Amino acid sequence: MNILNVTGIKKTYTTRFGSNKVHALKDVNFDVEEGEFVAIMGESGSGKTTLLNLLAAFDKPTSGTIKIDGKELVDLKDNALASYRREHLGFVFQDFNLLDTLCVKDNILLPIVLSGKNVKDYKEKLDKISSDIGISDIMRKYPYEISGGQKQRVAVARALITSPKMILADEPTGALDSQSSDDLLRVFGRINKQGQTILMVTHSVSAASHANRILFIKDGVVYHQIYRGELSDEELYKKISDTLTMLRKGGEN
Repeated sequence: MNILNVTGIKKTYTTRFGSNKVHALKDVNFDVEEGEFVAIMGESGSGKTTLLNLLAAFDKPTSGTIKIDGKELVDLKDNALASYRREHLGFVFQDFNLLDTLCVKDNILLPIVLSGKNVKDYKEKLDKISSDIGISDIMRKYPYEISGGQKQRVAVARALITSPKMILADEPTGALDSQSSDDLLRVFGRINKQGQTILMVTHSVSAASHANRILFIKDGVVYHQIYRGELSDEELYKKISDTLTMLRKGGEN
């Protein structure tokens, strides 16, 4: 069952005085099945971050449709869109986006507070998520008191607390050292095996090699894709590297 359908997406930006148009996305088409872990790769300027912003409903496409669990995002009004985003999508960003004035526990529960729900109803879920991700011992600490890797795991917990249909991650390992990156990707692997759909934009071959499928964006279109199949992380790493080399040369894999 597809949880995400992207059809004919185009995104055109007009420069300040309207003299030039930039075609960030030209004709993007793909589907994501429920429970998939998909990585999106591409060189700077390829359109991958623009695509993620559209999927996150932070921006609207110039044309085309985006359906999440059958719901057409383009048709939603701003208030309904904000509510849908908060309750059905989870976000993990490179810079964590945690509030230093709130402790770890309150940062995780913030989406619940913003939704107007009773946080007491989420105690059991909060305990389970924090235990699964390995942050139970830092719940009373503040973001400035913990490491980058811990901050990112807190961000993952915050993304999971609403039971989102899909987690959208934008370069989640970009600000982490190699050990913290590996720890985070193992967390992603565990929650994906539990059925969580994940869509991750990354420039890291190592990060992408943990996904089940990799989409390559080039010149505003989905240029190529790789399925893991029976490949190991190491074999997938090599195939991704070879594909990126081919794309840079303008060839086909």
